[in-house]
Amino acid sequence: MLITELLPNLLFIEPKVFEDHRGHFYESYRADELQKFGVNENFVQDNQSLSGKGILRGLHFQVSPHQQGKLVRVIQGAVLDVAVDIRKDSATYGKHVAVKLTGDNKHQLYIPPGFAHGFLTLEDHTIFVYKCTNYYHPESEGGILWSSPSLGIDWGFEANGIGDPTLSAKDLVLPDFADFQSPF
Repeated sequence: MLITELLPNLLFIEPKVFEDHRGHFYESYRADELQKFGVNENFVQDNQSLSGKGILRGLHFQVSPHQQGKLVRVIQGAVLDVAVDIRKDSATYGKHVAVKLTGDNKHQLYIPPGFAHGFLTLEDHTIFVYKCTNYYHPESEGGILWSSPSLGIDWGFEANGIGDPTLSAKDLVLPDFADFQSPF
């Protein structure tokens, strides 16, 4: 398992995959490997979504005391996964990372509390899964607008043959990052 820190505490994980004529095998989670990077949290909830191409979910977070760390990956299909540092005292506040996660590459991202998270599905029938360090708590949920100009996120719509993304009603009315007051 190769783990790279992309921003402080934001980890990109490339598992070692063993393939042969029967298929493949890999360890999708190793607490001891994450602990080497200071991740000592227990995962308490697993979530899974199925989406068609062009679905954009995010950018979401949960506030204290219900903040969540997430370990995300794709089982089938592909996403552009985005994490934005919203920790006020961080040297990388307002910076983002965008990585392509696919069922084929089996890459993962660990997103610690203090980051807003979202993803754009790049293929139909994409299955996205994530482990959470805290339970979903609707009253603690927050978000920032996916298209905030000051964030400068290139979602790759044109490159991936996507016109306007499909969003939930709540994601359409999230605050612009320029007007956002971080609770972290």
